[in-house]
Amino acid sequence: MTTTQATPVRPAPAAPATARRRLRPGRLGVHAFLMAVSLAFLAPLLLAVYASLRPYDETSEHGYFSLPRHLSLDYYRQAFTDSGMTKYFVNTMIIAIPGVLVTLFLASFVAFALARLKMRGGLVLLMLFTAGNLLPQQVIVTPLYIVFNRIPLPYWMSDSMTMFDSYWAVVLVQIGFQLGFCVFVLANFMRTLPKEILEAAVVDGAGVWTQFWRITLPLCRPALAALGTLQFTWMYNDFLWALVFISDGDKLPITSALNNLRGQFFTDYNLLAAGSVIVALPTLIVFLLLQRHFIAGLTLGAGKG
Repeated sequence: MTTTQATPVRPAPAAPATARRRLRPGRLGVHAFLMAVSLAFLAPLLLAVYASLRPYDETSEHGYFSLPRHLSLDYYRQAFTDSGMTKYFVNTMIIAIPGVLVTLFLASFVAFALARLKMRGGLVLLMLFTAGNLLPQQVIVTPLYIVFNRIPLPYWMSDSMTMFDSYWAVVLVQIGFQLGFCVFVLANFMRTLPKEILEAAVVDGAGVWTQFWRITLPLCRPALAALGTLQFTWMYNDFLWALVFISDGDKLPITSALNNLRGQFFTDYNLLAAGSVIVALPTLIVFLLLQRHFIAGLTLGAGKG
């Protein structure tokens, strides 16, 4: 009796390099263009960091684009201590954190009602929210200034006994102006969610609150993270409303701390650059922490037809 020995199966040869996807000249041009645009946006920041590490005498003599003779972090220590940034950081967090949380909370309610509940005039209401973002902020500065001076508050809420010269005024205006944009984004995002999920929840006896809080809101995490990053950046960097509605210098946000680094007769721009880099760090940290959700919120639905 003869036995046959099975021949081993050889793996298929790898595809030749020529069969792989080649980088076309057009794609090279797109990549070169995107790199150039990125460098153009990063150039001011990189120049500020570079200037903050060099003494002012050196840059005034050799220019900002010269090779460094001496690099140090002394300007960062001086900028943080001379401007009193700790106090201004706390003031900014008092404004930005409640403003972001309340804006997203209210916007999610309204967006759910417009996107998931059949409401009469829902489209008109969404258009009104969107149109509110087109109103220039400077147009209502004077009316709001008059109104806030006439709204009384107890002393434990405002030492001025009015809405003016309090954090409440700045937070309220930030929420009012940012709410429309968040409603517009969240409403359109919720419309992309599968309707079958909520229909199955309704069959299982889920009420409106359960549909919103336990089903829809967790699915909106990428959109909420993206909006939270944008809203924190906008409220953190805002200076107009605080300058108009707060008269006490000790209540001003971090953007006003840079004014303390400007001298009456002389301004060390390297010191000012170090202060600007310190002020920009919290927004960078927030973006890095929420980067994964931020990118997911921007790209989700991009492949849908």
